[in-house]
Amino acid sequence: MVTPQQVLDELKKVKYPGFARDIVSFGLVKDIEVGSTGVNVILAPTTARDDVLQQIRDGVAQVVTQMSGVTAVEVTILPPEQPQRRPQPQGPAAVPGVRHVIAVASGKGGVGKSTVAANLALALAGLGSRVGLLDADVYGPSIGLMMGLRERPQSTEDKRIVPLEKFGIKIISLGLFIDDGTPVIWRGPMINKLLTQFLREVDWGDLDYLVLDLPPGTGDAQLTITQQVPLTGGVIVTTPQDVALLDVKRGVTMFRQVNAPVLGVIENMSYHICTGCGHRAELFGHGGGEAMARQFDIPFLGEIPLVREIRAAGDTGVPIVVAQPEHPQSQAFRSIAQRLIAEIEARPAPSLPTVH
Repeated sequence: MVTPQQVLDELKKVKYPGFARDIVSFGLVKDIEVGSTGVNVILAPTTARDDVLQQIRDGVAQVVTQMSGVTAVEVTILPPEQPQRRPQPQGPAAVPGVRHVIAVASGKGGVGKSTVAANLALALAGLGSRVGLLDADVYGPSIGLMMGLRERPQSTEDKRIVPLEKFGIKIISLGLFIDDGTPVIWRGPMINKLLTQFLREVDWGDLDYLVLDLPPGTGDAQLTITQQVPLTGGVIVTTPQDVALLDVKRGVTMFRQVNAPVLGVIENMSYHICTGCGHRAELFGHGGGEAMARQFDIPFLGEIPLVREIRAAGDTGVPIVVAQPEHPQSQAFRSIAQRLIAEIEARPAPSLPTVH
């Protein structure tokens, strides 16, 4: 089965009648639906001219039909100046079988958020919990690589996606459905649709914790997550530098604006221990994450040292919590996981909104 990204790439071959530019660069492609019955390309042109619309329709049908694995093509053209109408959601709904949903976020990129999310999920599993890991970082999906996963997920007879399992946890990521190096250039509606599928159409089974690796910053993915499920809470990853700590404020504000509690702050790359002499070097400063947690009156879950082994573990697809369980960094992740569990158990379960 083709992916929406592959279809989108092919649609770049369809020129807008009378112009050298394609319909993708003009922003005509609003959504791409891929299912067992075929592909539906949803367009929102700004013209009502029948001759132009027919040329676009014919061009789309021609290029998509030629794609391997496409059995049928439907082209839906929305009326000019009218957005696609979809049923309005009734509010967040729990993921069946999942007790707690934890969103791992960061105010900026480059702080090691995905590495923390992966090792935190494994640390929770190592403490006896049933854990799932959802890579919601659509533009930079890396969880599959970190976990050493190469195969693609399969689907059940009722078209539900079966997550892959590795190191005792269940995993799903867009990176498992696209080729290595393929850029993800999607608009908001396509991102929302994908994340909704990952939350609602994946056979997660019974889980104690579903860990979400969010993209850095704030945007469509974060909004979709908070609209779809009641979060148990968010975990913010930062580094000690002042520029990273400033972005912690954005993360805290984001969770509070959507009424999701902040479960705590993790300071990554907190310090470095020389393997030769044992000297501790605070390369990026130290203690900023804890100070920021105090400022916002939220828990400080712990600090994680900067070590060479974590890079090697990520490159080989065996995270350090699994590769070297007794390593100081692995011990740090387990301590953080224990504090996180204690923080969650001390809080009341999130309540769903009453729909009248």
